[in-house]
Amino acid sequence: MEPRAGVSKQDIRERIWDYMESQNLADFPRPVHHRIPNFKGASRAAEHFPRLQAFKMARTIKVNPDAPQKNARFFVLESKKTLLVPTPRLRTGLFNKITPPPGATKDILRKCATSQGVRNYSTPVGLDSKVLVDLVVVGSVAVSEKGWRVGKGEGYADLEYAMMVSMGAVSQGTPVVTIVHDCQVVDIPEALLEDHDLTVDYILTPTRVITTGCERPKPAGIAWSKISCEMLGKMPILRSLRHREEQAGKDVTLQDGPRSPPGATRSPRDLAPPELGSVPPSSVQIGNLPRDARVSELKRALSALGVAPSRLTWQGPQHRAFLHFRDPAEAQQAIACLQGFRLGANTVRVVLARQQRASDLVGGHTTEPLPDHRLAIAGP
Repeated sequence: MEPRAGVSKQDIRERIWDYMESQNLADFPRPVHHRIPNFKGASRAAEHFPRLQAFKMARTIKVNPDAPQKNARFFVLESKKTLLVPTPRLRTGLFNKITPPPGATKDILRKCATSQGVRNYSTPVGLDSKVLVDLVVVGSVAVSEKGWRVGKGEGYADLEYAMMVSMGAVSQGTPVVTIVHDCQVVDIPEALLEDHDLTVDYILTPTRVITTGCERPKPAGIAWSKISCEMLGKMPILRSLRHREEQAGKDVTLQDGPRSPPGATRSPRDLAPPELGSVPPSSVQIGNLPRDARVSELKRALSALGVAPSRLTWQGPQHRAFLHFRDPAEAQQAIACLQGFRLGANTVRVVLARQQRASDLVGGHTTEPLPDHRLAIAGP
């Protein structure tokens, strides 16, 4: 399955997908097209994982949520290491930490390693968690023995790694592993690789372990010129990272957006609080808060989800709060991110706030934004 001259990444993907289906090498979910393909023998390939010295030395391991890496996730949990799994499409944050119930048996750990278990036993990890990742596992559609990788074409693995770099969670020395079928190991022309493409150090297949010795530098951070406004709008955590890098003086110009000069600040009018007695259409109401909820708990939960309002009005006695955003688009994105959000034992109600009378805001605590525009909250 060697690529022909003039081949593109998509050509390689299609050939791998077609071959795996035609040879009945694929496993559920099928068809494997447009996916990180699950394959027969994935469990055998994953058995190499805990034997790697990099695995033995690692304490915190990030594993992608795709089906062929299910057993890799299980081995992390069985070894009592910290397992981090990226959130699907990065829409509600970057990581979830998988925490099995106390005294979990092997059967329970295997359930925790499934996609359903990832949903049921996870807690979000925020940007300020200072997490350090010792080992990274990614899915691949194709990979070369030199360590060059082709994903399914959406760029999430590359972006996840770049975001971890920006957070300080990984470095150039952090090993990267991929688990694939033998047929997915092919030659990949170096000309297809770009600076933002993630390379791998170990390839695990059902029949062998390949140490690539790859010396090509991994992504040094987020390539903002490759990020579209649409992508930014769908990922609150990406917006938070962009804001931090902008404040640090970095060029965060987007692929299809106007240049945002390093160190640029918004006008006082942009930062002004809403007029007393009203909630603007760019505000979100959170209701059904627990009776004993504290504003600090809500602040931590919002930060972990990458939801960053410019102000928050806390109304604990009414079991509600208002999140104020700079524009309606940010408010709508926050509503999407917070669907199904739980605080304590309560699933909260999240809706776009209607115009409120002054009497509705009596007893609320509202503060000005902090100088770096991050979440500013005052309350009990």
